[in-house]
Amino acid sequence: MNKLLKDKKSEDKIYIFPPATALDKYNTTFTIGTQNAYPTINGAFTGEIGVEQLNEFGINTILIGHSERREHLAENQEKVAQKFQFFKEQNFEIIYCIGEPLEIREQGDQAVMEYLLAQFDGIDTDYSNLIIAYEPIWAIGTGRSATTKEIASTHQSLKKTISKPILYGGSAKPANIKDIVSIDGVDGVLVGSASLIADSFSQMVLA
Repeated sequence: MNKLLKDKKSEDKIYIFPPATALDKYNTTFTIGTQNAYPTINGAFTGEIGVEQLNEFGINTILIGHSERREHLAENQEKVAQKFQFFKEQNFEIIYCIGEPLEIREQGDQAVMEYLLAQFDGIDTDYSNLIIAYEPIWAIGTGRSATTKEIASTHQSLKKTISKPILYGGSAKPANIKDIVSIDGVDGVLVGSASLIADSFSQMVLA
């Protein structure tokens, strides 16, 4: 990535969130973040990573609230909010994820916004080191992205309540990156499977 993106725009900020087994100190201009961590400095939490371990690699950026952790790992809103508060107190940069399942999307825009705004319960949206990532759950890893109309409507509605950068995630790839980032209210993208191939990911950044 260092080689492929040596000519990227200086104003473009790139984050990479490796799995825990690949966390390390890297000589790069990219921000390295962690996909998850346990809300503790250290302690007897077998299998978990705390702030003390992240400090070894100079990592102070974290994803919180991703739908896969909410769904598969039983992180309800209370747990997500507790984690947010802890890492806020540690001055971490937080990429906070929200998103709705297909059955909510099919109920219409009002139902979508009610569902999304409920995911801010207990979250300090005025926190200075906060970025929001909106990922419709039905578009993650499915190859189906939300339409530009759906993305625009959701981002613009969120902007009325949240005055933070809002990324779009959900099957973002080289073929649709230009259309997505041209949408009013979209401040960047959270890339999933398309980021696993360096050539593909660098194409998205340079585009």
